[in-house]
Amino acid sequence: MLITFKKLHPSFMAEVSPVDLREVSDEATLEMIHKGMSEYGVLVFKGQKFSHQDQLDFAQRLDGELHSKTSNSAVSKNRFGNDALTDISNVTQDGDIISANDRRRMNNISNRIWHTDASFVNPAGRYSMLFARNIPPVRADTEFADMRAAYDELDEQTKKIIADLHVFHSIVYSRHTMGFDFAEEEKAKLPGATQPLVKMIEGSTRKALYLASHADYVVEWPVPEGRLLLKDLMEHATQPKFVHYHEWTLGDLVIWDNRTTMHRARPFDDITYKRELTRVTTLDIPRR
Repeated sequence: MLITFKKLHPSFMAEVSPVDLREVSDEATLEMIHKGMSEYGVLVFKGQKFSHQDQLDFAQRLDGELHSKTSNSAVSKNRFGNDALTDISNVTQDGDIISANDRRRMNNISNRIWHTDASFVNPAGRYSMLFARNIPPVRADTEFADMRAAYDELDEQTKKIIADLHVFHSIVYSRHTMGFDFAEEEKAKLPGATQPLVKMIEGSTRKALYLASHADYVVEWPVPEGRLLLKDLMEHATQPKFVHYHEWTLGDLVIWDNRTTMHRARPFDDITYKRELTRVTTLDIPRR
């Protein structure tokens, strides 16, 4: 099956030609998708008709082992019965809009700050695949930042300084900065992980900054200095020239590479309108 890509931004993101991903299982097409991810970092597939199991099955066909140790699974029971299918929604088990002060809403509000999925586990997240099942009648976009282009435009002195640094990533830390605190038994499920500040993706000659809201401190530096460095790099990486958005329509599947991008949800009136998406994230384990 031949698929093509239409670039959406000068440096990254592309929309893929029409394809029913439920029917994609041949190695040639899967490899074309991998090559598209390597080139563009974010791919948009329109008009998908996934059941919950379809989405899980496609993710495993494309990229293998799935991430399930999410903050959502630590805070509440998954209404789909599978923690690998993350509920990116503002509704209860019965389908009603959750209340303004519900703990799940307080946890999920942090999705509106720049982040990278599953950087706080080891192995970390590779691809995230977010599917639109119920879209509100108002804009509720997702923004992406190109971390390879951001790295490329750093000055050579900064590249030299950060080349061998490591960062401890913790979702407990990032949620705390937003005023949400996990209970002790929830924290125990989310211990955090150390990651390189600069990533080189296999099969690529390009490097990417690897940071976001979960980035707590630089391992090799005093905490204040490391956090200042991380803030400076975040400001650099989220300049408008490195950022693009996706305006959701029903049936969209967006796949992004967490190793080369950051993302954030944009605010909307979530105590008035329902928004239901499901996300599957794969782990960065070498493919056979």
